Amino acid sequence: MSRTVFVNGDYLPESEGKISIFDRGFLFADGVYEVTAVVNGKLVDYGPHMERLDRSLRELRMAWPCSRDELRAIHEEIVKRNALKEGIIYMQVTRGAADRDFKFPKEPKSTLIAFTQAMKLVDNPNAVTGVKVTTTPDIRWARRDIKTVMLLAPVLGKQEAYEKGAHEAWMVEGGVVTEGTSSNAYIVKDGKVITRGLSNSILAGCTRRALFRLARDHGIMIEERAFTPDEAYAADEAFLTSASQFVMPIVEIDGRRIGGGQPGPVVRKLRELFLQEAATSG
Repeated sequence: MSRTVFVNGDYLPESEGKISIFDRGFLFADGVYEVTAVVNGKLVDYGPHMERLDRSLRELRMAWPCSRDELRAIHEEIVKRNALKEGIIYMQVTRGAADRDFKFPKEPKSTLIAFTQAMKLVDNPNAVTGVKVTTTPDIRWARRDIKTVMLLAPVLGKQEAYEKGAHEAWMVEGGVVTEGTSSNAYIVKDGKVITRGLSNSILAGCTRRALFRLARDHGIMIEERAFTPDEAYAADEAFLTSASQFVMPIVEIDGRRIGGGQPGPVVRKLRELFLQEAATSG
């Protein structure tokens, strides 16, 4: 059955969802996006995602495409129209369509699109077995804190990981891990979670934000600092977080087994806590 998508004010069959060839998102990657999880038909961490969207738009000097209430209504309506019980909503805002010119259009009219993808988030089989990760050089631009649609470097990294039989790639810059191609990166040593602090070098993940709060509330210590691939190889546990994978155990990095090749107790606990909260989201 064809999905219903949202394009600039209209709900359409996906085959009819089209934008202009002059859209600046297409020509310049001049746009931002957000991915919000849906569990039991309810939005997960919607507020933090919209806070991050607002920041991304402001950093790129782009206007909101509609009011915040209208955007929330769009998310809820597209869930309803697609009868989505579990999966994600992808939404994208660009500076709109204009004749190709590097300068901003004088009177831009934003392009806003959204669509759903059904997928298993809660009972994801990868969470039981854990996943494999490779490392790759971080070749992205310097403003990774803005969630732009400029994703060619992550695409290349993800493809490299896939071709090596891995699930994700951790990007490395200056000898330390920045983050995954579409996730935040963590290791666990002696019961303590270690992950890079926020800066322009990484995206402020909404799942990361929730994880920090849950860890604090349940006495799990988190140290914010960069770590090297060698530290990751020697870690007791490793994991990643993202809106579409929640808290995902990692059992192998660059062919080296982590934690005996099984998801460890810290990551299992954190995933359990996150799922409990996601089940009551709304």
